[in-house]
Amino acid sequence: MTELTPMLKQYHQIKSQYKDCILFFRLGDFYEMFYEDAKIASKILGIALTSRGHHNGKRIPMCGVPYHSANSYIGRLVNNGFKVAICEQVEDPRKCKGIVKREVIRIITPGSVIDEAEIDEKSNLYISAIYSDLRKNRFGLSFLDLTTGEFKFTELSDQNLLRNELNRLLPAELLILKEDPLADEFNEFRKELIDQKIDLDTATSLLKKQFQVYSLEGFGCHEMPLGTVASGMIVHYMKETQKGFPAHIKEISSYRIGDYMFLDDATCRHLELLRNMRENSVEGSLFSVLDKTNTPMGGRILKKWIIYPLINIEKIRERLLAVKELKEDPILRKKLRNRLKDIYDIERLNAKISLQRANPKDLIALKESIKNLPYIKKLLKKSNNKFIQKLADQLDLLSDIKEEIDKAIVDDPPSILREGGVIREGYNKELDELIKISRDGKDWIAEFIAKEQKRTGINNLKVGFNKVFGYYIEVSKANLKHVPPDYIRKQTLVNAERFITAELKEMEDKVLRADERRVELEHELFQALIERISSQGKRIKKAAEIIGTLDVLCSLSQVAEENNYVLPEVYEGDEIDIRDGRHPVVEKAIKDEEFVPNDIKINLRDQQILIITGPNMSGKSTILRQTALIVLLAQMGSFVPASKARIGLVDRIFTRIGASDDISKGQSTFMLEMNETANILRNATKKSLAILDEIGRGTSTYDGISIAWAVVEYLHDKGIRTLFATHYHELTEIAFLKPRIRNFNVAVKEEGGRIVFLRKLVPGGTNKSYGIHVAKLAGLPDEVIDRAWEILIEMEKKVKRKKGGISLGRYMKKMEDSNQLLLFKR
Repeated sequence: MTELTPMLKQYHQIKSQYKDCILFFRLGDFYEMFYEDAKIASKILGIALTSRGHHNGKRIPMCGVPYHSANSYIGRLVNNGFKVAICEQVEDPRKCKGIVKREVIRIITPGSVIDEAEIDEKSNLYISAIYSDLRKNRFGLSFLDLTTGEFKFTELSDQNLLRNELNRLLPAELLILKEDPLADEFNEFRKELIDQKIDLDTATSLLKKQFQVYSLEGFGCHEMPLGTVASGMIVHYMKETQKGFPAHIKEISSYRIGDYMFLDDATCRHLELLRNMRENSVEGSLFSVLDKTNTPMGGRILKKWIIYPLINIEKIRERLLAVKELKEDPILRKKLRNRLKDIYDIERLNAKISLQRANPKDLIALKESIKNLPYIKKLLKKSNNKFIQKLADQLDLLSDIKEEIDKAIVDDPPSILREGGVIREGYNKELDELIKISRDGKDWIAEFIAKEQKRTGINNLKVGFNKVFGYYIEVSKANLKHVPPDYIRKQTLVNAERFITAELKEMEDKVLRADERRVELEHELFQALIERISSQGKRIKKAAEIIGTLDVLCSLSQVAEENNYVLPEVYEGDEIDIRDGRHPVVEKAIKDEEFVPNDIKINLRDQQILIITGPNMSGKSTILRQTALIVLLAQMGSFVPASKARIGLVDRIFTRIGASDDISKGQSTFMLEMNETANILRNATKKSLAILDEIGRGTSTYDGISIAWAVVEYLHDKGIRTLFATHYHELTEIAFLKPRIRNFNVAVKEEGGRIVFLRKLVPGGTNKSYGIHVAKLAGLPDEVIDRAWEILIEMEKKVKRKKGGISLGRYMKKMEDSNQLLLFKR
């Protein structure tokens, strides 16, 4: 058996502690991987698999990447689902005896990448944790974005609420204790099971150390013990993966689901808030229309406003009036937006600085961003809007940080610190002296060459440098006879010889020592600067939040101006009255026709449920979705696509629009449809808005009509504001039975056996489905269309004979008046 080398013994000892990671083992200028790690990495990264030495009679697989370009390789491994442990040399190889000491300095996971992978600059990167108490049916949830410092927690009273909240956050990693009853759930997320006992006491202790406080009372932790434990789990995970407490995480905030309009996962998908349902891309989503932000912070905040609309009237009006101010003052808006373009991602720069991951160019980016703050504050001060004035008052100019960076760092530093030339002259006396020696040394070399050329008569004598010999004198073969006796031969080449002198070596030692010390000192000065800026992380984070908020307000006012949106009135009543409402996404997407606006009016007095009929492709779904989106836009603080809108406050929007089979869960279209409908019926309140499209179509016609009828009755009696689109025109008869149900239809016009979609919502129901017309438009063969008409006519004759000419609704009313038992009556 071949004995392992000391280096490989060290590798095995470290790897044994990080079995679930790919270990990047630092050897000189490379990170090397061995054994199975090397096999995996070589395939994913497309790099050569080599070998090094033998173990148990076999060559040891090996591959490596240069350390200065490792980030992109690490990012690809993390994106492929692996964790990467970075093992560095933690002592100077020149100063140690034997094998150099190595340690894992951090573990990079999907939720803790900083600059190793491409991160969507306008999306958060969350690590979430859940902690459950099934006896009380309560769940703690916490989430952290390490790249921005955002840290929040809450508690929920229902597992479905927990799942919906996770779907809003879409965490890159989900932490669960191995002993937690839900450890086998939530497999749709990248889970990390924590094999350690973390209770309230442990979590409290961890959080106190993280925030450097004696009590957590000021953070609201005492009100949410399960949320506190979940937060402690995240801090524990950060401590394990980052090898310490991240310096920029100085606070945490609690929130309650009831503080915002509730949107379940189905609603976020159906309304295509952040991504479209077809390609799951941003294009074609509400976010894509609203996003005119100029900073990454603004983009991230805009997404939060979209998926967490407000239910507090005063806060809604505060945002709306700020947007109004910026819309009506285009000069102010333009000046602000032009300055915002020059601001980098301050939040993520702040995180990199606090995590000791920033390079010199990052500090210049922070300085250049800060330069814009005084002008922005001056502009904001001119505004008459209270919310904008409040932002101005709270905006810290961070001038001390800008000045410190300006004094320390040259204007255009290299991105890699080890190259030197980062710290500005005049910043540190010792460094200035070292720079002078290095500069003087180069001048001395030029003088030395001229002197030696004159002394020896060798005009083409030159001085060079390499890492093996240091400085040397090079003389061509033709001039060797002129070489003086004090020259010491070091190397023979084909056409020349290389020499050194005592004088040259003395200067070399002086210059090299100065260069080496200069790089070392620059590193020390840079790290000290990083530490000082890091201590101001809370101020930087607050300024970034204010800039992001301002960016969103500017973006919404720009969108309102460009797309002719109006200021909505949001009030505590129950009426939703929208005039000339438009779908914000569809109106920008259609090319071949004008978008047709529509009015919608619903309330709890006489028009609580609108049953909307009309053929497929007529625009029923668009009208439903645009109503929900207009309500959502108003409550997030945005102007809306309409000529007028009065929105009675909505606490939840529920949607049931379309579905596809979920084979992974063994659910059919109909089962998904019924699950989503059941969720609406169980959880909707009189403050909610329900949007239902084609309930019951996933089963037989009579089953479908029966279920749809019963659902409409239930919503009516419970007092839920509802838009109900259906192709079952029989449902229009419910209006004869229930006082607050009104029939509407999307108008079509028949011309010569074909139909024209008018896209206009008009009062009254329709008793025609136009299905065969639509089939003809879709291109079915003429013989199929003709045969379908024959069958339809025959079937309608049979139905009329069975009904005896009495419509279903009038028949049921007649039965009800006669006190007879009704099939549909609950």
